[in-house]
Amino acid sequence: MEAAVADVWLAVLEFDDVRAWLERARWQPMEPLAAEVWVTDPAFRHVLLVKHRWRGWVPPGGKVEPGETPRAAAARELAEETGLRAELLPVPAAACVRSYRADWSPTLGLSYAAIVDRDVPLGGEHGQPARWFGLNEEWESVFPEDHHRIQAYVRWLAAEDPIRTR
Repeated sequence: MEAAVADVWLAVLEFDDVRAWLERARWQPMEPLAAEVWVTDPAFRHVLLVKHRWRGWVPPGGKVEPGETPRAAAARELAEETGLRAELLPVPAAACVRSYRADWSPTLGLSYAAIVDRDVPLGGEHGQPARWFGLNEEWESVFPEDHHRIQAYVRWLAAEDPIRTR
């Protein structure tokens, strides 16, 4: 839990008043924690999403297992869902509060980021394909706010690192 709290305070973007929510919720069981990876290409023009069976197109991610840090969970989920073993950027991309299933209470979600060349072959889980989307391209998701959140972060990232921008 300490790693999750630290990453909330480090995150570039904060949504859903997550810091205030965390201050109230951190003394109670917070299961399940969630972690995902916002993957963009070196030109900052595309994002990588996976087709979840009922959530639609979402960033690779999932549940943080007991004893696992959110960062480690994000890297594990990225590998499981896309076949990519990418280095996550040092500063978390975002923190939010959301319910990942109708029967779950709202919980903490941490988003990390990685920059990956689009030529790297994708793998992943059967029935859950990974696909690159143009940053301005729309996608269907149960979390429609993700498009604008990811878009804002990728644009911020591009502005922070103009050497990589092409």
